[in-house]
Amino acid sequence: MPSATLVRRLGLPLAALALVVPLLVDVPGLDEPGERMLGIFLMAIVLFVTEAIPLVATAVVIILLEVLTLSEQALVPLGEPATSARDVWASLADPVIILFLGGFLIADGAAKYALDRNLAALILTPFKGSARSALLALMLMTAVLSMFMSNTATTATMFAVLLPVLSSLPTLAARTGFALAVPLAANVGGIGTPVGSPPNALALAALIQRDERVSFVEWMMAAVPLALLLLVVGWLFLSWRYVPGRTALDLDLQVKFKRTPPALVFYATAALTVLLWLSEPLHGIPSTTVGFLPVVVLLATQVMTGDDLRALQWPVLWLVAGGIALGNGVGASGLDEWLVGLVDWGVLPGALLLLTLAGLAWGLSNVISNSATANLLIPIALPLALTVDQDLVTVALVVALSCSLAMMLPISTPPNAIAYATGTVQTPQMVVTGLVVGVLGVLLAVLVMPLWWRVLGIG
Repeated sequence: MPSATLVRRLGLPLAALALVVPLLVDVPGLDEPGERMLGIFLMAIVLFVTEAIPLVATAVVIILLEVLTLSEQALVPLGEPATSARDVWASLADPVIILFLGGFLIADGAAKYALDRNLAALILTPFKGSARSALLALMLMTAVLSMFMSNTATTATMFAVLLPVLSSLPTLAARTGFALAVPLAANVGGIGTPVGSPPNALALAALIQRDERVSFVEWMMAAVPLALLLLVVGWLFLSWRYVPGRTALDLDLQVKFKRTPPALVFYATAALTVLLWLSEPLHGIPSTTVGFLPVVVLLATQVMTGDDLRALQWPVLWLVAGGIALGNGVGASGLDEWLVGLVDWGVLPGALLLLTLAGLAWGLSNVISNSATANLLIPIALPLALTVDQDLVTVALVVALSCSLAMMLPISTPPNAIAYATGTVQTPQMVVTGLVVGVLGVLLAVLVMPLWWRVLGIG
């Protein structure tokens, strides 16, 4: 068994200290549920960053600690529970988990029936001689899909195509670059339309409540240029860091689709699922509900079996559940309001307020869900904008985009968790890539994009 690094050896005692200190020290302005959740929150950050224990272990520790400290089953009872044990356990069956389940089953079915290799052959045929060109094509395709369907569904679908490509690349570095490219492109592409990411929809809803409206096309005009710029920057960075210029793709590009009845049923089911994901704005069926369709159809028709189901990436599902539980606990305990209240926003100049809100949105979204962060900050950011004479639309756009650009950790977004599950990406590599693209994106959203929005007459 390999020896632990110094960081990992220090991780456990630091995490224990982070968990206990808020329980022993009276935190000004924070009541008991918030203090308990602050300890869990700080512990989770330490464990996720140091990986002193596996990430999935941290996720399940979070869930158990919330049950034992915040619910009616708390070992030391609260006067009034911050949440219920049922709600905490429900994170293990959150709709996002169901979406993951369907995506993973499609991905495994694509491998079982060789659909992934055939799709890869069709997509990458023009780029057989250049891995860098193939990387750019892959990122653009992922980003476009992510503008109109769930980032998670896009990533799960694209990894079904990417897995045979990973195995064909000559170096581990090149495989890492390709694996990082998909979640990066999915996260960045999600900012491009109102339906591309939950923070976008939350921002639009908050604006409508204040009689400010941004149309679908206006949102795209505002956000797509930023998305394209970040995609190019991400591609250049990944190419420079992981994919040498002369790297070639050694693929068997012969297309041989299976035509057995089970294979045909799988093709039809997978195509219908992806079509429903793509057309969600038309029919209104949530992507999470659509994600359960292939589970039912493929198991009922015995195209996929119980053995296939057992082979899915269950640790990733539990990892995502831990992130959901962490975000819910922060909100239920009142820790979210306390964190925002640490700064007297009213005394900040307008530009500094915008930069602070963007930084806070980006920072929190790296450790809790983007949706939870947007739910927390957008209702607070818009009233703050009025107090310092900032434009409401500009503030809403900046906060929403900053939430979606948080992609430093496997826990930051479901696409990151899927990439981490391939085994070709380590947390430090994801941190560096997330810093390069995320920080640049936040700075552009705060300092440059408002000028473009004013030219367009938005905000």
